[in-house]
Amino acid sequence: MMPSALWSAFEATWPAASTEALGPWLIREGRGGGKRVSSAQATGPWQETEIADAENAMLRLGQTPLFRVRPDSDPALDAALAARGYGVVDPVIAYAAPTKLLSQPEPEPLSIFAHWPPLAMCNILWAEGGIRGERLAIMERAARPKAALLARAEDRPVGAAFAAISGHVAGLHALCVPEKARRKGYGRLLLRGAAAWALQSGAEQLVLIVTAANLPARALYTSLGMEVVGQYHYRQAAGQNR
Repeated sequence: MMPSALWSAFEATWPAASTEALGPWLIREGRGGGKRVSSAQATGPWQETEIADAENAMLRLGQTPLFRVRPDSDPALDAALAARGYGVVDPVIAYAAPTKLLSQPEPEPLSIFAHWPPLAMCNILWAEGGIRGERLAIMERAARPKAALLARAEDRPVGAAFAAISGHVAGLHALCVPEKARRKGYGRLLLRGAAAWALQSGAEQLVLIVTAANLPARALYTSLGMEVVGQYHYRQAAGQNR
């Protein structure tokens, strides 16, 4: 299970538009920002009859009922949702490593510019990767310290990422390398650059998440010495896909 400090930092650095404590549930309002910020999660003991309360709360927000489940900590909820016809969507793995470990330099030349607010080029790169308005709004909501990270090589932009810090933990999000610049090691160097910014800004750990199906990214994180610190998936009603 992800240590609580890492989990809290991940939530703080990619925040929902609003949250509501409703009995045993945390209800997130995402405003179109994706599953991470639009899900319900159990925060304490629950009864099966209370699942409907979470469903109704999400419907009132105009959101499809969606639950974030950590099967290692709440297998009963996983089973109860499955019995109600909720299918598993987007299993996710969380990785973390000390910023000192990740920020070690590599021989390939790369210039990384940490700045805020994001330059137009960052927004262009993110848009190419499907990261647009609603997700950019999440970055705006995140508290400082935070940075947009623009990577350049051979005098051209080759990647962008977003990082923010909560306590002594940095969350890395929206790492995007355009198709034409992939398989050249730029993702690795951008991640190291983000860790260097985080270290300089006082963060001791860096955490990120990736879908379990993204095998190339997972191989990269493992090769950098990052460790798996948690897993979760979503449960979504059959026939719904947002």
